[in-house]
This record gives sequence, C-alpha cells and structure tokens, in this order.
Amino acid sequence: MYGCWNSSRSFVEYGFFVPPILSMIGFLGAICMTLTGTDAPKVPAPRQILSTTIYVLELAIVALIYVGLASTAPLFPALNAIETPLWPPSGVALAIMLLRGYCTWPAVFIGSFSASAISVGTVEIQSLAIAGGTTLGALLGTRLINYWSGGTKTLSNPRGIAKFVFIVFIPTGLISAFTASVSRLFADDFNYSTLLASALSWWLADAAASITIAPVIVLWAVPPVQGISKTDLLKTAAIVVTAGVIGALAFTPVTIGAFTNVLPHRALFAFLILLPLMWAVVASNPRAAATAALVFCGFASWGVLGFTLSGSPALNESLFLLLATSITISAAQLYLSTMALVSQQRETYLLSQWSELKISLEQSQMAFKSLKRHYQIFVESVSDHAIFLLNASGHVASWNKTAQQVIGYTAEEIVGKHFSELYRPDERRAGEPNRTLELAGRKGKCQVEGWRIRKNGTPFFVTGVLTAIRDDNRSLIGFASVIRDATERRDTQEQLVEAREQLAMAQKMEAIGKLTGGIAHDFNNLLMIIGGSAQLFKRLLDPKLPRAIEAIQTAAKRGETLTRQLLTFSRRQHLNPTVIDPNLSIKNMHTMIESSLRGNIVYKESLAPDLWPVKVDLAELELAIVNIAVNARDSMPNGGVFTVSAANVTVEHEAEDGQHAVNLVAIEFSDSGTGIPPNLLSKIFDPFFTTKEVGKGSGLGLSQVYGFAHQAGGTVRAESKVGLGTAITMYLPAYAGAEVDAPEPTAADTERTQRPMVLVVDDSPEVAEVASSLFEHLGYDTIYRDSAEAALKLLADGNKVDLIFSDIVMPGTIDGVGLAGEVQSRYPHLPVILTTGYSDAMQTAPPNLPILRKPFDVDALRNCIQGMIGGDTLQ
Repeated sequence: MYGCWNSSRSFVEYGFFVPPILSMIGFLGAICMTLTGTDAPKVPAPRQILSTTIYVLELAIVALIYVGLASTAPLFPALNAIETPLWPPSGVALAIMLLRGYCTWPAVFIGSFSASAISVGTVEIQSLAIAGGTTLGALLGTRLINYWSGGTKTLSNPRGIAKFVFIVFIPTGLISAFTASVSRLFADDFNYSTLLASALSWWLADAAASITIAPVIVLWAVPPVQGISKTDLLKTAAIVVTAGVIGALAFTPVTIGAFTNVLPHRALFAFLILLPLMWAVVASNPRAAATAALVFCGFASWGVLGFTLSGSPALNESLFLLLATSITISAAQLYLSTMALVSQQRETYLLSQWSELKISLEQSQMAFKSLKRHYQIFVESVSDHAIFLLNASGHVASWNKTAQQVIGYTAEEIVGKHFSELYRPDERRAGEPNRTLELAGRKGKCQVEGWRIRKNGTPFFVTGVLTAIRDDNRSLIGFASVIRDATERRDTQEQLVEAREQLAMAQKMEAIGKLTGGIAHDFNNLLMIIGGSAQLFKRLLDPKLPRAIEAIQTAAKRGETLTRQLLTFSRRQHLNPTVIDPNLSIKNMHTMIESSLRGNIVYKESLAPDLWPVKVDLAELELAIVNIAVNARDSMPNGGVFTVSAANVTVEHEAEDGQHAVNLVAIEFSDSGTGIPPNLLSKIFDPFFTTKEVGKGSGLGLSQVYGFAHQAGGTVRAESKVGLGTAITMYLPAYAGAEVDAPEPTAADTERTQRPMVLVVDDSPEVAEVASSLFEHLGYDTIYRDSAEAALKLLADGNKVDLIFSDIVMPGTIDGVGLAGEVQSRYPHLPVILTTGYSDAMQTAPPNLPILRKPFDVDALRNCIQGMIGGDTLQ
C-alpha cells in the first residue's frame, strides 16, 4: 500500500504529495508507539513493512542516480559558464516518473536539491527553486503525456512522438526554465541583462535533455510486445557503435597522430551520422535510433567542450547549435524509425491478416465446393422434379438430369438461354415469362401452373414454384425453379371428372328412363283403346266416319311411335332381336332414308362388303336410322350430303380377367350441316332436348338411338365441328360366323272353317274388349277373364281354349309371366302370347315366349299369331 500506484491515474485524485509522506509518517509513528508501550494499534504487518522498505529504497536509488548524473555537470565548464545545471538530469527525471509513476517525485526533488547544494557548497533558495522547477516540470510533463498521449506507449507511434516532443519542448521545459529563472532574482550577482539569455539556455538545455535522454530510458525499460531477438540486439549494437565512431571522428577534441592531417576537416565526418541513423530507420528500430542519436549528441557535447578549452569566442553559437542538433536528430530519427516500425507492424499485421484471409478463403472455397457437391447430389437425386437455376435476367444457369429427362434439353443446349424457351409462342409474345419473373421477384415466390413446350415441340402440363434468390443485402441474384410433369395427373383428373359426369348422366338417364317407361305403359293402354276402336269404326258401313277414323288412326300411330321412342330410350322396350346382315338391311332402307331427306340433299352409301352380322331388333334399327336421317336433314337447310358408312372394327375391352378383343360393326352417319356447338354436343342424347323450334321436334329422336344402341349391347358416339357437320357412329356387337335369320313371309288373313277359342286375360275391361274385337276380326272367338287366377280356374273347369292372350302387368299374386309358366306346366301344348306396353317383369320371361308390344293393330296381331303357331294349327 506504500508503493507506487498506477501512473495513468490522476495525481490530483490520489494527492501525489500526500501518500508517500503519510505512509512514512504513519509507519514511523506506529513503531514509536510500539516501543514506548503506549496504547497504539497493532504492530504493522510484515507485508506493510516490506512494501514501505522497498519504496524507501526505490526513492534512495532514484535520488542517488539523479545526484550522480547532476554531479557530471562540473565536468562540462561550458555548461557551468552559462549556468545550466538542469541538463542531463531533467530527461532522467521525466523518464523515471513515466516508468515508476508520480510517487517518485520525492526522490527527484531530493536528488535535484542535493545536486544543486553540492554544486554551490551551501543551501540556498536558488537550489530549492531549481529542485522545485525540475520536479514540477517532470510531474506536469508526465501528467500530460499520461493523459494526452498514452504514457509510455507514446513512443510507439508517430503521433505519440509528436505529442511527446511538444509536451517536453513547451510546458515541461518552460516550467523548469521559468522556475530556475525566478530563483536568479534572489542571487547576489543578479543581472537583468543576462536573465533572458540564461532562461533561454536553460529552456533549450532542459528540452534537449528530455527529448534525447528520456526516450532512450523509456524504450529500453519497456520491453516490446514481440520481444527482442538476438539479431535485433546485434543490429542495435552495430548501429550504436557506428554512431559512436562517427561522433568520435567528428567531435573528439583528442588529437590522434593518424588523424593529424585530417583534423582541420574532421567536422565533415559528422555528415556520416546519416548512415547509422538511416540504418536504424530502415531496420524499424526506434531503440537503435534513439541510442545512436544520444551517443552522437554526447560526442557533439564533447566537441563543445573542446571549444571551451581552446577559448573559442563562438561558444554561445556552438552551444545553441549543439542544442538544435540534439533536438533535431533525436526527434527526427525517433519519429522516422517509429513510423517505419509502425509501417512494418502494419505490414506484418496485414500480411498475417492476408494469410488468415487466404486460409479462410481456401476453407470457404473447400466448404463451397463441398456444399456445391452436396447440392448437386441432392438435385440429381430428385427423380420427379425438374430443378434449374436462373440468373437475375432469367437465363438458365444450371440444369439437373430430371429436367433433361422431362423437357428434353441437355445442359449444354439450354444453359445460357432464356427460360422463355419453355413457354408457348403465344405466351412469349404476350410477355408471360417476364411477368412471372417480376411476380417472383416482388413476392419472393410464384406458383407456376400451365402448359410448357418440350424440345421436340410436344406440350406438357407442369406445376411448381419459382423462388427468388437474394444475397445478404437483399439484392436479387437469381431464381430457383422447381417444376414437375403433371400431364398424367391432369389427364387422370380430367378422366375422373369425365367419369363423374358420365355417371351423373347415366343416373339422370336411368331416372328419366324409369319415368318415361311408366308414362309409356299407361299411354299404351290409351293408344290401344283408341287404335282398336278406330279399327272397329272402320269396319262399319257408315260413310260419315272415315275421315274421323283416319284422324284417330294417325294420332294413334304417332302416339305409338312416341312411346316406342320413350321405351327404347329407357331400355324397357322388349326387343325381338334377330341376326341380320347390316349391308342388306341398310340397302333395303335406301328408299326409306331418301324419303326422310329433302331433294337438295345427296344420299351416299359407303359399306364394306364383308360386314359381320349383328343381332338387333330390325324395326328398332330402322327407327334409329330414320331418326338420325331426320336430324341430319334439319341441320342442312340449304342442302348437303348425308353419308352412311359401315365397317368392321376391333377394340380392346377391359375385363376382370384382363383385356379381350371385341369385334364391333361401326355404322357412321355423317352430314355436311351446320354442326353442333361443343357446349351442346354432350346434351344431344338427353331426352326432350332439342334445338328446334317449339312444335318442330319432341327431343326423343336421338335418345331413341342412344337407348337402342345400349340395349343392343353397343354404344353410340357423336363428333361435330361447327360449320363442317356432324358424325354419329353406332357400335353394335358383331356375330361373326352366325347364320342370318330369313324373314318370315306375311300371310293373308285366312278364314277358318272352325273358329278357334282365344282366352283374353287383362285387368282392364276396355283393353280386353278392344283385343277381343281384333281377334274376332281375324276369325277367332274370345272369352275374357280379368286375372290370372280366374283364367287358371277356367282352364281347370275343362273349357276348351286354343290360345291364351294375356297382359303381363296385372294385380294379384300372379302376373302374365307367371300365368304363362303355369299354363306351360299344366297344358304343355296350349300356346300363350303375352302383351305389354312396359314391364320389368318381362325380363324374366323365357326367350321363346312371344310378347306383343302395345299398342298393336290387326296386322301386328296376325303376324304374331302366325309366327308362333303357324297357319294350320288353329282351325
């Protein structure tokens, strides 16, 4: 606690006059109180005694050094002649305070005072003033250097050296010289004429001493950060020795025989001092520079002594020249060498930084290569996404293998080109690629979905994202595009949507079919009554009824056609399929088809000669062809061409056990009409859908075609282009190798010598009455029952019956099909004919059981009877 404290702290804060004195007084007082036995504090601790002892020794050593250096002043009469006792000890005082702190001021003060007293021989006020000025100047200089220039570090940079020279030269030197000059006022031999000269000499001498000596002491006392190598020590010794040799040659007053001839010109050797000083600068060695300058200035002082001994009158000029030389050489060389050292340190630092940056760069490059390799492996391992990078302008910068597989371009072909190469030409013209880049750059990413073009020109549908890439400064440096080929998925979705639409359409058609079937069933009963009654009226001889009867029959025929179309569409129409030759059947319809068209429409046929047979209901086929021809006629108001073509086709059919080849006969009906818009093409097979005027069409023509084709086991397709025409194709199952059924001849109504008995069974008396009248017109007797149970009871009673004619749909537990089964079981030789306008139950009827559709006329009834039992069976 009694040692020196940190010199960088304020001496005002710590009270630099108080602590050392108080420490010593307190220590001595404690010892005295202990020796006298008075009530006193405890004996000081050993550490306290040790620190105080060290501090006292330190002060004594500093004072002795100072007194020793100050005692050298009498050796230089020149200095005594102008009374400058402050040099060289002033520089030592400043260096000691810089190194050991403010606490050394007592040693400086005692040393300076002792040296002055010893020099004069007595204690005078002048000695106290000189000691006080030296101490005060050293304290002020140390304080300013510590506060303003970093303390002992002030000599480590050029700016600190400039500050050091300024502080030493102005405030420190002035205060020391001013205090010493004031002390002259108390001298007995005071002379105002010499006061100014003495003050100036003291100021320059004090400044020169501080600038020359203090840096040498501080630099050698403070070890460098990087240490001192042997090489540096050898260089420093060589520089100092060289400076000493040059100083000795130039300024030594001793005459050496070898140099007697050059003695008058030896002052020229002083210029050689530039060599060691520049060597110190080049070597960036401030210690060598400061020490060499000090040695050279010492020999220069020795030269000034020579002038004094020789009694030269130019003493003052030489003294001032010496001081100027000392200040200039010391300050300049110290500044230059320090600047060189700082430059070298900076160079070394920059080189080390460059080496570190180089190593860091190599590591970064290796890391970048590793990341790039990992990125490339990752990108190439993605098998279902095309990944490629774009620069800020949209040009392709990288291209992975999946992109090559999906799009077709190799990396060599596409890298460097604008990514708009992948867009359709119309999108490029519209600026779509640039808009995509702009949107991705503004929002950070942009969802991509649309059609693109492969290298071979084929389109494909893509989905993905385009992401903007930015650096740490948020500057746009490029884009990353990740897309996938979604063509198959899109096709699957479209097929799913189409399948759903077809399912909805099928469900709609099924519902409408059930509705139309039910309507047709009831409507057929009405038509049966109307048509049968009209035939009865026609047999009457009243001449007033023919026109009315013709109108009734025409209406009945139209109603029959309408219900047949409804039943065919609903696929509830019971068909009588036979194996037919499509070529022969279509050719036999030539006249019928032409009559369905107009005179300004040309009818053409293009039929393959080897068409396979088909098994269909010929009447329904003829009706479907007429319906298509009528629609084609209406689509060609200004005339055109209607063509019927047929050919054999084979398609692959998916089944549970795999794919099978299916043989079909394709019958195509094409026209050159106005065509059907795409939004209406899917609706043409809907029932009651028509584009004709009100009253011009029922909307059931093409629905009959649809129902007939599907009920026959086939299908129907339609294609159309507005302005070019429409083509409707029916695909019917082929029966290759089957024999064509020969058409049965129509027999005339033959009178029977014996009238057979027909049992008419129907739940509607009106319908039964009409049917009975038709049978009677053909020469049959009839008996009526309203249910199947009543009919079976009649047969069980033994009544003779030659034919049973029964409706299928009847109330009770047994319908017409059940009645036919019972009759065939009990009376195997009794023929049965069923009739209906609509019934799901007829689907369970045996295939050999004839069914007559309602409504029917006399000819249909005659043909049905003759086709079943022959002409001679019922007599």
